[in-house]
Amino acid sequence: MTLFSILALGFLLGMRHATDSDHVVAVTTIVSQQRRVSSAALTGISWGIGHSLTLLVVGAAIILFGVVVPERLGMSLEFCVALMLVLLGLLNLGGFRRSQKEAHEHSHRHGSYLRLRPVVVGAVHGLAGSAALALLVLPMIREPIWAIVYLLIFAAGTIAGMMLITAIIALPITYSANRFQSFNRYVGAAAGAFSVAFGLFLVHQIGFVHGLLR
Repeated sequence: MTLFSILALGFLLGMRHATDSDHVVAVTTIVSQQRRVSSAALTGISWGIGHSLTLLVVGAAIILFGVVVPERLGMSLEFCVALMLVLLGLLNLGGFRRSQKEAHEHSHRHGSYLRLRPVVVGAVHGLAGSAALALLVLPMIREPIWAIVYLLIFAAGTIAGMMLITAIIALPITYSANRFQSFNRYVGAAAGAFSVAFGLFLVHQIGFVHGLLR
């Protein structure tokens, strides 16, 4: 493969990486209560930025300094992602139990937190996936500088992919919420319940099936 082909592949793999099940569940849980497609797309961009920051830092350390991420540490980070999905789901379910007025006041008081939440969630996902990504990059690219460029292009693809995913997810939610005032609250509760269930499934898989907690 030519260098250009490898870099182009990096962008496509980045977009594909955005569609990983745990990523989609996390952002769906976040955007399920939003009423505008533009806000959802910004959430996707924020997630992608957080993901890319940790990915670039950890990936660059592996490429430039030969840092080795132990398998157990990688599993521990994946376990943290599972716990984060459970927490995101519980936050959605907690919001469903509040009245619309209380939810509006809560959102107003904690606007900065809500804007930072997708960045933090993306950063945790980035930590969990950095080791596997570096193993994919190193065999294909000999020069460290081009490996870093590959990471940047991969990150750009991930941001673009997540922006598209969140916008697509938000389209039916936005349309229905504008017609049925309380619809997005029920969608948020359903997304929260699914996030909790999926997170607990990953906890079981990583903790017991793969032996992290044994």
